[in-house]
Parts: sequence; structure tokens; C-alpha cells
Amino acid sequence: MEKKQMLLFFRFKSIQSSIAVAFSCLIVVTIMVTAWTSYTLSTESVKKNSRDYTYQLMGQVSSNIDSYITYMDNISSMVLSNYDIKEYLLKRVYLGASGKEDLKQKISLQLNTVLNTRKDISSILIFGTNGEFIPYNENIKLNPQVKPAEQSWYKEAIEAKGKVIISSSHEQNMILNDNNNVISLSRELSSTVGGEKLGVLLVDLNYSVINDICNKFKLGNRGYVFIVDAAGNIVYHPEQQMINTNKKVELVSQVMQASGNSFLTSEGKNSRMYTIKTSQSTGWKIIGVTYVDELVSNNRELQTYTLLGGIALLIITVLLSIILSLRISRPIKHLESSMKEVERGNFDIQIEIQSPNEIGLLSTRFNHMTTEIKELMQQNVKEQELKRKSELQALQAQINPHFLYNTLDSIIWMAECDKSKEVVLMTASLAKLFRLSISKGQEFISIFSEIEHIKHYLTIQKMRYKSKIDFEIQVDKSILANKVIKIILQPLVENAIYHGIRNKEGIGHIQITGVRKETGILLQVIDNGKGMSLEEMNGIYEKERPSVQSSGIGLQNVDQRIKLHFGTPYGLSFESELGKGTTVHIWLPVIE
Repeated sequence: MEKKQMLLFFRFKSIQSSIAVAFSCLIVVTIMVTAWTSYTLSTESVKKNSRDYTYQLMGQVSSNIDSYITYMDNISSMVLSNYDIKEYLLKRVYLGASGKEDLKQKISLQLNTVLNTRKDISSILIFGTNGEFIPYNENIKLNPQVKPAEQSWYKEAIEAKGKVIISSSHEQNMILNDNNNVISLSRELSSTVGGEKLGVLLVDLNYSVINDICNKFKLGNRGYVFIVDAAGNIVYHPEQQMINTNKKVELVSQVMQASGNSFLTSEGKNSRMYTIKTSQSTGWKIIGVTYVDELVSNNRELQTYTLLGGIALLIITVLLSIILSLRISRPIKHLESSMKEVERGNFDIQIEIQSPNEIGLLSTRFNHMTTEIKELMQQNVKEQELKRKSELQALQAQINPHFLYNTLDSIIWMAECDKSKEVVLMTASLAKLFRLSISKGQEFISIFSEIEHIKHYLTIQKMRYKSKIDFEIQVDKSILANKVIKIILQPLVENAIYHGIRNKEGIGHIQITGVRKETGILLQVIDNGKGMSLEEMNGIYEKERPSVQSSGIGLQNVDQRIKLHFGTPYGLSFESELGKGTTVHIWLPVIE
């Protein structure tokens, strides 16, 4: 009984079940083991290598900043030990007003000399507790809105009792009209004897110095370095403007609370590793941010395990493919041959369903597909014909702005010349022309309306060209009530005017006739223009290009519209002779 159940387990009616069970048991296990091993090794290698490498870089950044700050500390010590500064701030009575001013100028000159030797120093200022102020330049003016004693760097320097205080980056606000970003170094000044507090030295360091130090170190394509002080304030950031406007936020709180020298964020593809190094001289934290997807992976181990797993997977896949192909190749080949018949255009082919598995279902779908394709092709033919009709209807509805402009221009000219009767006639013709063109959205109108339409059009053209054009309309009254698609005469008359008569010497004559024949209705547009040769007449559709002044509805368009609505026996035909003119025959059915 158990053996029979086992045999039933391995005999599947569904090809999907056969492939899924066989391949799932072997390939999935192999892939999982290989992927897990590779992922574990590569992840740990990435974390270790990146953490060590970034920490070394942050150590170099910290060392460079410490060296720079130490040098600035030495400069401040040199200023503090200056005898002239202390004498000036102690307000020695024996100096006198002129002597005191001379001493102040001497001190300013000394400070300016220090400033000129160091381009990385923005300013050096001394503020006495007695209200005295010594700038590095006599032309320096303090901002009257800012009181030095109320500034944080001043208070912290007094509290530090001679120790150096380094501030975070900020906008310089002490000197009037100077808003550069700086990092301030402040230190208390005191007398040598008695330790009397004399004032505070303020050295503003250019923000660009820290920027240059940090930009020397690259952490991948998107990685960067930023600095926070001991209080958690950002001293430097490569995107400082975005930090100031809160468009970018750093994990400063996690940096300050981190127990180790690195931590990893969980942000999916944007996961970052923060590596932290604390500066010994400033207490600043130098943080390197690297993106996990850019970290250097352990390629050697990953390639080895991937190669071994790939080879094993390939061997198993090939063996299973050979075995399973024997079971599924026959119905698939039959399906393939049927598809080739469809490619040749035979949509009547139907596949015999031999089994209820996926191949059988696929064959059923194939039979439905061929039937639907055949129906869709027939439907597509109808839709394309309807679409073509719609396009022609859209072209038919175009109103030529150039024609309208010229007509209105003629009306203005006649009005200026006090030709009121001509103005009334042309305006009325133009209004009736457009009203008949619209025809309340109807596709079919009476021949009477079509003749009225072309009569108004010719009236306008005759008035525009004065004695250049004359016309005559002779249409049998018995056909005026018959229906026709609208605007078929205007393109033909336009063609006669712009290509036959306009460049002809003398008066151009256009005659429009209409009679009923045994085979239908015949309308004619006859002109005495320059005419066409046999070659020109044979290629009239291919060479036809709507002119700037034409309506955009060409001869071929008129012919196609007639044929689409009434069939191929109807449409246009031409007779022409060079130097004598052209006759266009319009054959239409009788529609009462």
C-alpha cells in the first residue's frame, strides 16, 4: 500500500507539478545554501573591511584637524603673551591719549601681520572687559546690533579661564557687512601678575579650511564626512545649506549615543554605515558615512562559492532537462508546427487536445487565440475603414486661416475705399460659406447646398482677384435635391484657381455643371487654365501637395472620401490639355 502511494506521488498529470517538485527539491536547496553562504561571507567581509578602512580615514581627518587647531592654539598663545596688548588693556595712565592710540595702531599692525601670513584666518579681534576693542585693521567696524559680551564664544572663554574654546560653524556677525561662514577660536586674556581678566581674543577661521581637509578623503561615489562638536552641534557638513534648512537630517543623536566606533542604519537600498572617530584636542566627532551598496565586497570567497554552486546546479539541471524533455517534447513540437501554420496565415487550424495537462490547456488557448485573431483581423479592417473616414471628416472640417485672412483683408480694403455694397456682398458670402461648411455637423447635404457653398466661395475669390476670374454654374434642377457628401467642389475649384488660372494671362473662367446620367450623377469643374500634360495628369495624386493658401483637403482626399462612402465605381476622373484647361469629372450615385 505504501509503495503504491509512493508511485502515485511521483506520477503527475500536471507538467507544472513534475517540474516544480523535481527542480524545487534540488535547485532551491542548492541555491539557498549557496546564496546564504555567499551572502553571509560577503556581508561580514563588507562590514569589516569598510569599517576598518573608514575608521583609518577618519583618523587621518582627525589628525589633520588636530594639527590645524593646535597651530591655531599656538598663534593664540603668541597673541596672549604680547606685552603691548596687556599694557593697552590695563589702561596705563602714563601712556596718555596719544600714546594709547599709537600702541593700539602698533597692536593692529602686529595682528594684521599674523593675518597676512595665514590665509586660512578670517579675522583676529580683541575685546577688553573695559569695553576696549582692538581690530586687525583700523578700518574694521563692529556690528552695532551685536554685543560681544553676550555672545556664546565670549561667555565660554571667560568660563574656561584661559583654555581654548572652539565653536561650531556659524555666520560671522561681529564685523559689519561681513557674513562669511567661520569657526571661532576664543580665549580669555589675563594679566601676568594677579590674574586680572583683561578681555577675550577671538580668531575666526575660514570654514573652507575644514571643507578642504574633509574633501580630500573620498568614501565611494556618495559617501561623505561630517563633524559634530561635543554638544552634538554640526560643525561641518558638505551639504551645510541643506542641513540649515532641514532638507537633510543626520543621525546626530545616534552618533552621540553610539557605544562603539560604528553603526549601520536600516534604510533598504540607502542603508548607511556611520564610522566615528573622536578628536583628542577638540572633542569633535569625525563621522564618515558610507553607503552599503558601494562597499567593497569579498569577491574571492563569493566567486568561489558561486562558481561551485553554479557548476553543481548546471549538472543537475542538464540531467533533469534531458529526462523531462522526453515527456514534453512531442506535444510541444506539434504545437510548434501549428504555430508555423498560423504564421503562414492559416487561422483555421485547430489542435487536437490529447491530455488535460498544461500542454493540453495551452493547446486549448491556442485554438481560442486563432479564432479570436481571425475575428479581430476582420474587426480591425472595419475599424481602420471607420478610422480613415474619421480622419477624412476631420480634414474636411478644417478652416483655412490664410483664406480667411485674405478675405477679411479684402473686406477691410473695400471698407476703407467706401465700397459698402462690395463689403456687404463679400461679408454675406463669407458668412454663408462657413454656415454651409458647418451644415449642423451633417456629413451629407443636398447638391443645392453644395452648389450654394461653391457659389459663395467663387463670389469671394472673384471679388479678391477682381477681373482675373469669372465663373458660371449650370446644374440641372432635377438633381438639386439629391444628397452628396459636403465640400467636394471647393478643393477642385481651389486647385483650378491656384494651379490653373492664377498664373495664366487673361481672364480665367471656371464652369460648374451637373446632370443626371444612367450610371449616376455627373458634376464637372471646368477651367481654361494652363492645363496638364499626360504625365502630370497620371501623377496628379502622387505629386499633390496642399499649398499654403489651400484648404488642406486635396484632390486625392476628395476621391477617397467618395470611394469610401459610395464604392470604387464613383470618384474623380480628369481630362486636360496643355494651354487649354482641365475638366474634373465627379461621379456620384443617385441618393434621393
